[in-house]
Amino acid sequence: MAEWWSIEVLHGEFSAFQWQESHDSELIEAALTNGALDGTWHADRWGVAFEVCFSTAEEWEAFRDLPVVRAALDAVPDPVNGLLIYRGRGGTSASGKPRRPRPAPSASAMALPEPDDEAYVDLTRADPHGLAYSEVLAGR
Repeated sequence: MAEWWSIEVLHGEFSAFQWQESHDSELIEAALTNGALDGTWHADRWGVAFEVCFSTAEEWEAFRDLPVVRAALDAVPDPVNGLLIYRGRGGTSASGKPRRPRPAPSASAMALPEPDDEAYVDLTRADPHGLAYSEVLAGR
């Protein structure tokens, strides 16, 4: 199963856009000649992302270990905090695997009890004094 990998480069000492202009053709060529199925660049206000799809993790590792790729990654604008490499597509893209529906909790399989009948008091026939005194006598 093919997997996407992302390389995100954030702005730093110089613009990530300049880094992309300097290294994009070498990275694309290295990816395609080493088995990449697809690849794309994304630019945003925070920097750039190179997303590349390989058939196997071994192909990704081989690409990642190429001298041209290592040199490009060593030359990012912020080498300490400005480089993110991870499996999957970048940003807020969906996960690589579809979500499976979760099983319903066991409580949802049981019917709720029927509501009780509301208490009915006929106020036209009740004697308020008799009710109050009968409750006092009954010890309530």
